[in-house]
Amino acid sequence: MTETTPVESPAEQPAPDQKPARKEDSFPVFLIKLVLIVVIFRSFIFSPFNIPSESMLPRLQNGDYLLAAKWPFGFSKYSMPFSASVIPGRILPGQPERGNIVIFKAPPTNDIDYIKRVIGLPGDQIQMIGGQLQINGKAVPKVRVADFEIAVSANTRCYLPQFEVKKPEGGAVCRYPQYRETLPNGVSYNVLDLFQTPQDDTPVFVVPEGHLFLMGDNRDNSLDSRFPAVANEGIGIVPQDNLVGRATVMMFSTDGSANWFLPWTWFTAARWNRIGGTF
Repeated sequence: MTETTPVESPAEQPAPDQKPARKEDSFPVFLIKLVLIVVIFRSFIFSPFNIPSESMLPRLQNGDYLLAAKWPFGFSKYSMPFSASVIPGRILPGQPERGNIVIFKAPPTNDIDYIKRVIGLPGDQIQMIGGQLQINGKAVPKVRVADFEIAVSANTRCYLPQFEVKKPEGGAVCRYPQYRETLPNGVSYNVLDLFQTPQDDTPVFVVPEGHLFLMGDNRDNSLDSRFPAVANEGIGIVPQDNLVGRATVMMFSTDGSANWFLPWTWFTAARWNRIGGTF
């Protein structure tokens, strides 16, 4: 009788070049990686920001949600979550331009995010005379345009009853006098000027090196660089180190009428025509 040697089937033979299976990360490791990605993204690339007031009407409305680009002006501790002091001073600094809409930590407490428009750069002389902006002794062109209207909603109440107008088709709007300003670098934008106020006439402000003069577009309803840096009363002339980012794109906007228990209101409350706009 002839003996035969058993032969292993191909399925039983180990593949000489087969790589060991990759061990998947555990859930805690995955979670740590995810947190790190989010922190890096929010600290150095983009960060969300919501508009909680009407100081930047007509361009920005209460209930807007936008993305702020973090890299244009460099990075400081205010770029980090909770303003963690892990960056000394400001690295990779960039100079804002007149007309930029910027997010920053508001003096004197430096712990609250504000949003305003850059008006004055280091060395500039800024003044208001009769409600007209002056930069380095020259009046900034200010032209009356059509009144600005915004619907009364959960997020919007008229500044004074005299500005509320009932629409023939129903509902009400706030109607405000609106003007077009054009800065020396050619940047144009609309502002609201409701009536004569003390801040329509100011002394000359000289912007120090490393600082910015910032103003709200809603000129009679904005605590900005025209007011001293006192908590809840003004921000003074703002150090550039306080910059957080530059407004870039509108992510979402709501009139505040949504109800969590009425899902269809999640859609009817959205201001769809505002979503996707850039700055």
